[in-house]
Amino acid sequence: MSKVLSSVAVTEFDSMVKHAYQNAGLLKGAVTVRNNVVGDTYKFRNMGKGLANQKSTSDLVTPMDISHGFATATLQNWNAPEYTDMFDAATVNFDEKQELASTIAQSLGRRCDQLIVDAMDAETTYADTVGKDTGGTASNLNIEKIVAAQVALRSKGVPNSNLFAAIEAKGLGGMLNEEKISSVDYNNVKALVNGDVDTFGGFKFVIIEDRAEGGLTEAANVVDSYFFSQDAVGLAIGIDIKTDVDWIADRTSWLCNGMLKAGAVSRDGLGIVKVQYNKTA
Repeated sequence: MSKVLSSVAVTEFDSMVKHAYQNAGLLKGAVTVRNNVVGDTYKFRNMGKGLANQKSTSDLVTPMDISHGFATATLQNWNAPEYTDMFDAATVNFDEKQELASTIAQSLGRRCDQLIVDAMDAETTYADTVGKDTGGTASNLNIEKIVAAQVALRSKGVPNSNLFAAIEAKGLGGMLNEEKISSVDYNNVKALVNGDVDTFGGFKFVIIEDRAEGGLTEAANVVDSYFFSQDAVGLAIGIDIKTDVDWIADRTSWLCNGMLKAGAVSRDGLGIVKVQYNKTA
C-alpha cells in the first residue's frame, strides 16, 4: 500500500469526524461549556446571592458582600485511535471512511458525557437526594420522583428553565409505564406512540445507554440518575476534537486518531438532584 495520502482525503475525514462529534455527545448541550481553555485547569466562577437592605435617608449604603467562589475543572487528554488500511493513494472508500469517522466521534462524545456524569457523581452536596422508595418501595422512575426533583430545585431558587435529566433506558421504561406520562388524557406528549419521553415535568430527558465508559452509576440494580440545571455543571474544553492521519511504516497501515482535551466539574451542587430508582421494578 502506498504511503501517499491525498490532503483532500485527510481534510474530508477530519470534517466528517467533527460533524459526527457534534451529534455524538448527549450531555454537552446540557451543561455550561467553556471552549479554548489554556492550561490543565479551568476555574468556573460562582457568584453568591445578594440581600437587599433598607436604606435610610442620607445614610451610607451598605454593601451586600456577595461571596465569590470557584469550581475547578481539571482537563485530561483523551484519544480514540484506530489502525486501518482503508486509505489508498488512488481512492478512498467513502463508506468506510464515514464509518470510522463516526466511530471515533462517538467514542469521544461518550467520553465527554462520562466526564459530566463523573463530575455529578463527585458532588457531595445536592439540592436533594430522592431515594428509590419515593412513590413506592424500591420503585422505578416515576412521577413522584420527578416532582420531588422539581420541588427540590425550585426550593433552592433554581429557575424552571434549562433543566435536564440524565437517566438510563430502564428509567425511561418506568416512565412509559406511568399512565399520567404516557396517556394523552394527561399530557400532549404521545410517549407510547413515539416510544420516548423528550420533556416532562419541566425536564428535558437524556437517555444514557449502557456504556463501557461507565454510564450512570448503579449498585444492586439501583441507578443514580441526575436532574439538574444547565448552570450547575461546567465542561471546560482545551482542545476540541481534532484528528491526525499518520502512516505507520512498521504496521504498513494508517493510524487514524481523534483527540480531545477536556474536564468537567459540578459548579453548584444545589442545582443538582440525585434521583435513585430500581431499574428492575
